[in-house]
Amino acid sequence: MITIAVDCMGGDHGPRVTLSACRNFLRRQQEARLILVGLPQSLHGFSEPRSSLVMASEVVLMDDPIEVALRHKKDSSMRVAVRQVKDGCADAAVSAGNTGALMAISRYLLKTIDGIDRPAIAAQLPNALGGATTVLDLGANVDCGAQHLLQFAVLGSALVSVLSDNANPTVGLLNIGEEVIKGGDTIKQAGELLRRASAAGDLNFLGNVEGNDIFNGTVDIVVCDGFVGNVALKTTEGVASMIGGFLRAEFSRTPLTRVAAMLAYPVLSAFKRRVDHRRYNGAALLGLRGLVFKSHGSADEMAFERALERAYDAARNQLLDRVHARIAHAAPLLAPQAVRDVESITP
Repeated sequence: MITIAVDCMGGDHGPRVTLSACRNFLRRQQEARLILVGLPQSLHGFSEPRSSLVMASEVVLMDDPIEVALRHKKDSSMRVAVRQVKDGCADAAVSAGNTGALMAISRYLLKTIDGIDRPAIAAQLPNALGGATTVLDLGANVDCGAQHLLQFAVLGSALVSVLSDNANPTVGLLNIGEEVIKGGDTIKQAGELLRRASAAGDLNFLGNVEGNDIFNGTVDIVVCDGFVGNVALKTTEGVASMIGGFLRAEFSRTPLTRVAAMLAYPVLSAFKRRVDHRRYNGAALLGLRGLVFKSHGSADEMAFERALERAYDAARNQLLDRVHARIAHAAPLLAPQAVRDVESITP
């Protein structure tokens, strides 16, 4: 039985969405338990088998500064949910709340795994092959060194090996071209570290990839800094919204455009479903000594339920054990001296 702690107050919609999603999830997953965390008045009346309620007295708002969430709201639903993981009451925690606050609270309570300097946010983006490409980091670390990109690759490989049952997923380093000589010093150094890790059997590194490779499905995992990754994520989310807006606009115009829109509707609708970010909701905060998943703040019931599913799959397939095993194997290359050696030889 897998137990997930849920911050029911987080996100743009709060309990109106999270409680409905939790109810649907419990009815579909018979081997799961939920710990619902929130304000007493918000959780009142929720009664489902395999669920329990834990009360909190505060809520982290979407625009709360990280310092407020971390230092002044010590009984927030977000913090209490993550604490369930720390105390061993839950196998994973899920929140749709403030991303920066969730990362700060999770890092403070759970700490990072030995060998990992910074946690990363990893999520799946739809690709042309009908599957998804895992991309990290998606916003936790804007300024990354070469060693951080190597750590992200190790973490992402563990995640994909769990969620897709692919023991040797392929890894690409996001760059402005495929050639080894392209990119800044950090990217070149990261490329050398990744090639060494691949030669040692720690990774299945295929080389540099470009932005279109994310959506072409060229590799299973794309590694980048958080600034670039977050831009890619928001771009994907905007595509589905753009298609929906286009169809609504064309149906409201002239009779000719309405006919054209009707003819194009089946194809565009299928494409919109494929790139619908709700289907891929649930980003893993990797590198922590516990499982935490971030749902999109604007998630509806379907999207939040997908985040619960991802947390459930990660816990059921022992993601933390896989991460520890990969990090232990790659320890020599993750050591500071290995990074300094690469820095000294990279032009």
